[in-house]
Amino acid sequence: MGFKKDEASSSSHVLSIPREDTPLLGKIQHLSSPSKTFANVFIAIVGAGVLGLPYTFKRTGWVMGSIMLFSVAFLTYYCMMLLVYSRRKVESHIKAAKISSFGDLGFAVCGPVGRLSVDLMIILSQAGFCVSYLIFVANTLANLFSYSIAKPDPKILGFSPKAMYIWGCFPFQLGLNSVPTLTLLAPLSIFADIVELGAMGVVMVEDVMIYLQNRPVLEMFGGFNVFFYGLGVAVYAFEGIGMVLPLESETRDKDKFGKILGLAMGFISLLFGAFGVLGYFAFGEDTKDIITTNLGQGLLSTFVQLGLCINLFFTFPLMMNPVYEVMERRLCEGRYCVWLRWLMVLAVTFVALAVPNFADFLSLVGSSVCIVLGFVLPSLFHLIVFKDELRWHGFASDAALIVMGTIFAVYGTSSSLMEILAKKA
Repeated sequence: MGFKKDEASSSSHVLSIPREDTPLLGKIQHLSSPSKTFANVFIAIVGAGVLGLPYTFKRTGWVMGSIMLFSVAFLTYYCMMLLVYSRRKVESHIKAAKISSFGDLGFAVCGPVGRLSVDLMIILSQAGFCVSYLIFVANTLANLFSYSIAKPDPKILGFSPKAMYIWGCFPFQLGLNSVPTLTLLAPLSIFADIVELGAMGVVMVEDVMIYLQNRPVLEMFGGFNVFFYGLGVAVYAFEGIGMVLPLESETRDKDKFGKILGLAMGFISLLFGAFGVLGYFAFGEDTKDIITTNLGQGLLSTFVQLGLCINLFFTFPLMMNPVYEVMERRLCEGRYCVWLRWLMVLAVTFVALAVPNFADFLSLVGSSVCIVLGFVLPSLFHLIVFKDELRWHGFASDAALIVMGTIFAVYGTSSSLMEILAKKA
């Protein structure tokens, strides 16, 4: 399997900086109970991707979108468990090995190439999440404070409102992303999660009330041309596979982790499905790429949108931390490097300026790196680890996920890129 005891051991604790598996609240002193594990899974998965689901259901149709969403949820759970089984198998063969993260498992199974593959996907996916956060914040603030019917395309000091708000965030993000440890950012994470859950609840209640008044015309199924678009957004919404190994390590009863993870994924998929369906049912063909902009200019709507902006603004440095862990480990020998962090924030800012649509970018990230990270690599690692024990159906399922995931990633990425470029033309 290309696993060497000394190399693996050093890769797990040579670093003094926070790693991709570092807990937000510092070192774990006690293993998690089932209820705490459930909550940790929920927090790790629920993110900004859910806000693009109503628009996706508008594109795909609500029945097709729901089927796609639940299918992706099941496959995500299945591939998460493949990682857990692979880690247990490797650790049982080499007792001294401690595999704490996805990258550690990649190194254990495929050597430096495996770790490089995981590292690259983590950089692209996490940075992609942060690009979508900036797009959401900028477009939401522009909708709240800069848009008017009389002047639908205003300028602020010669810049579009979106560009002005993105650059307005830039110096503050430089400061937040200069914080060297995740522990100092833990209160921001807790605040962000509370705000997002509250905002989702308010939006769903508003959706029901609006639907009962308007009853718009709804589509059940979209065409095949939107299949990959919907697949990308659904995969993005469930992207949390990088945290499954740390979460399993922190679980008190390892034998129950699969059941707890399954219950959490089932609950999250129902929540996501309800949020997407209710948002589309409320506004029909008028559903926008950021559902909160459909709520109008009322006081409650403004508070919800501002709350989500604050949530994503403070979540930005948390999501960038795995990027810094990888970049500093590879380029700075594991040392904290502020200029490298600032350079990454600048790069993310430039990409956010270039992308016009929030949901389109979710589809691009989900169709490309998230499919590889969530489906292709777990199946490949599982196939390599269990190659001498798998029956034909196990081999076929792993191989199918690798092949189909690769095809979907290539085709979905090209389709999403063409859609983004067409809207910029």
